[in-house]
Order: sequence, then C-alpha cells, then structure tokens
Amino acid sequence: MTPTTSPLRRLLLALALGSAMLPAVQARAAETELLNVSYDVARELYKDVNPAFIAEWKKTTGEDIVIKQSHGGSSKQARAVADGLQASVVTMNQANDIDMLADRGLVAKDWAKKFPNNAAPYYSTMVFLVRKGNPKQIRDWADLAKPGVKVVIPNPKTAGNGRYTYLAAWGAVVKKGGSEAQARDLVARIFKNVPVLDGGGRAATTTFTQRQIGDALVTFENEVNLVRAEFGDGFEVVYPTISVLAESPVAVVDKVVDRNGTRKQATAYLNFLYSETGQAIGAKHYMRVRNEKVMKQFAANYKPIQLFTVDDVFGGWRAAQKRHFDDGGEFDKIYQSK
Repeated sequence: MTPTTSPLRRLLLALALGSAMLPAVQARAAETELLNVSYDVARELYKDVNPAFIAEWKKTTGEDIVIKQSHGGSSKQARAVADGLQASVVTMNQANDIDMLADRGLVAKDWAKKFPNNAAPYYSTMVFLVRKGNPKQIRDWADLAKPGVKVVIPNPKTAGNGRYTYLAAWGAVVKKGGSEAQARDLVARIFKNVPVLDGGGRAATTTFTQRQIGDALVTFENEVNLVRAEFGDGFEVVYPTISVLAESPVAVVDKVVDRNGTRKQATAYLNFLYSETGQAIGAKHYMRVRNEKVMKQFAANYKPIQLFTVDDVFGGWRAAQKRHFDDGGEFDKIYQSK
C-alpha cells in the first residue's frame, strides 16, 4: 500500500511546482498588452491589422506584444472608455466621440494633430444594401422615404453610422439646393420607415441579413461590401448620388498608456495604420485609404461618388452633435413624433 503523502510533503511539492512555473508566469506578465476600443463594424479590419503589427513590432524591436479588442456602437464605446474601460487606443468612426474623451481629459485636446489627415487613416461613406433585384427600386435618399419602404438604420444616439446616415440624408438635400426645412422633412420620413433602431451597425446588419427585416440597410461602404462577400449574390449595393465623407479617427488614451508605460507601443500601433502595409489591409477591407499608391492598387473596390464633409454642411461635429443628437435635439424631436 502506498503511504499517504504527509501535509508537509504536499506543501513542499506545491512550493516546488510553483517555483517551476514562476518563470512562465513572469514571462506572461512581462508581455506588453494594448487594448484597442473600436466601433463594431471594424472587427474584421483589426483582426487582420493586429497580427501584421505584432509581427512588424517583433521584427523591429524584438518585443512581444498582445493586442486585445473591444467592439460596439461607436458612442457606446466612447462612453465605456470615459467610464473606466482601460483603452490604450481608440479607433472610432467619428471625431465627436474622441472629442468627448478629450473633454474628459483622457485624450489630448489636440489629438487630431497627433497623426496625419486629422488622425484619420481611413475613411468611408454611407451607401445602401438592398435585396437582389432591388424590388423597391431604391436609388437615392428620397427613395428611402417612400411609403411602404422599410429601412434598417442603427440608432444615431449610440452608433456612428446611424449618425452619419442621418447627416448624409440631411446634407444631400442641402447640397442639392434644398432648404433646412426640406432636409428635416426628408430625414423625418426616412426614420418613419425604420422598423427597429439597433444599438450598433453590426446589429443592424444582422437585422437586415439574418432576420430578413427591411428593404434597405444604410451603412458604411466597407460594411456592405463585406456583407456581399460573406452572403453572396442575395444583395446588391446601391450608391446614392451624394453622401457624407465618414472618417475613422484614432487617438492614444494618454492616461492609460502613461500609467502602463505603453505610450511608445500605442503610438507605433496607430502609426502602423498609415504604413503601406496598414493601408493595404484597410483597402482589402474596402476602407478608402490615404496612400495614393494603395488607393490606385485597389481602385476596383471603390465607385466614384460625390462626398461632402460634416464641417462643410454642419459646421463640424460639435455643432452637429449639439443641434441634432444631444437630448432634446432634432433627432429626438423627429423620432418622438414618429
């Protein structure tokens, strides 16, 4: 019969095992870790960006690095960071969300000057995804307001692409010479046709593609092309005559990286997005990129479209937010009267 191991022997064995495991634990603890807090339809983009950056960083510095992701509606994500989510960097789909973090002292006031192109390595625009054959003959913004048309748009209060959609429809009227009253009327009629307001762009995509709700989904150009790639020929992409330029700005979260000693790595990560490799990854995911060489290489991914900026029509994001999306603003008045 095997003698029962004494309590002392069990303690010594545990200590020995613990000592053997200590180097591995220390090695894991020594790994540098970044958290990228981003909007929800950028999941696939950063799924490809991260390993490319990790390999490049290892090659140039010899350092191992771990990059974790958090995705959701852009404004919801920004609020989570403001409430304590320990983001090393934020990669959002509108400047307004990063401005809010700057106002809270988490991001530099001049964050848009820290990287090229107003700290936006990529941009997109709002287009329509319709069902095969386009049975409702949806061609432009006015068609989304027709009786009997159901339009899937995420909530502009929580999702950047919902906000861009609202501004794109409003701005399209103004840029064609229409009045503010006519723009408001069109947007009101479009949102009257929205059967459900999802919290984010990916949820809206699920509602349209898998729950089979709606005649059209309005979302980012890169998102509709990824949907077509995944689901095949069941959908068609429709480009309106004019739409909004939708930038994807980025920023380092100063308080977090300074506390963790990861400013160098976080800054390099965002700079990597501007590298030829980072730009090519963005272009493969149908983002419009800043590098002209890469843009030409992937020209087949993009259809020419007239774009206007939020600054041009609305006086910038802060003005647009205050008038249209703050509590009691134009969107609340429009949607509550629905």
